[in-house]
Amino acid sequence: MKIYIMTDMEGVAGVTSSEDFCYPESRYYEMGRELTTQETNAAIEGAIAAGATQFLVVDGHGKGAIDPLKLHPAAQLLAGPTRTYPFGCDRSFDAAFIIGQHAKANTDGGHLCHTMSFGWENCRLNGHSIGELGLNLLYIAYFGIPTVLVSGDLACCEEAHSLLPQLETVCVKEGIKRGAPAGLTARQAERYNGAAIHLHPAVARERIRAAAQQALARLNTAPRYGINPPAEYSQPYDMQRSDRPAEDGTPGQSWRKSGADLIEVFMQPFQPHAE
Repeated sequence: MKIYIMTDMEGVAGVTSSEDFCYPESRYYEMGRELTTQETNAAIEGAIAAGATQFLVVDGHGKGAIDPLKLHPAAQLLAGPTRTYPFGCDRSFDAAFIIGQHAKANTDGGHLCHTMSFGWENCRLNGHSIGELGLNLLYIAYFGIPTVLVSGDLACCEEAHSLLPQLETVCVKEGIKRGAPAGLTARQAERYNGAAIHLHPAVARERIRAAAQQALARLNTAPRYGINPPAEYSQPYDMQRSDRPAEDGTPGQSWRKSGADLIEVFMQPFQPHAE
């Protein structure tokens, strides 16, 4: 059994802020990498217990989060500054996990919530708001691969169930600030919900390990669960993005791209668009 694993950092237990953990210049960046890598390893260990033998781990965090020296030796790693869609995914995989995910931009109670960057106010696909989780689910489903496990903060897990109710999810922390950072600058949005209640990393890993094993056990009895995204995200594709206002108050710009093939649309550059 071959497993595809997309990873991110902001949805990992113990990663308490973007500023302190998520950039190479952050004071706890190496700790953030350690925490992310170990949650990924826990998912791999659970999958091995369920019979999986091959793994591709995608370092999906913008500045990098996976430490190759500490990654489980059963895994291969896709990393590097030019990685892009479809991030090594193809029809050879039997199932997919998404580890360390965060909720989309402007999510009520979403710890460190954003879409692609804190500078994006919103992203819409075919008129419907979508975040990184939804985009990942869609391109994985493009290849007919069932996504069976998502881990991250509570708001992320709720978002996952709204897209694919049958998913296994592991909530490793919960943002405690209510409301959404709509209309804020990128810097303000990054700091808006930096407070969360976290599981101990060891507990988070144990839950991820158990959920990975359970998700693959379910896959053996219901092989198509986790594949089909909501019908509103079907071709042709129209993708729109709006940016947050600048620090000087200048309104954010709007962007758009469209096409018949999902991967081609994802890989296109955005073009300016007047709403």
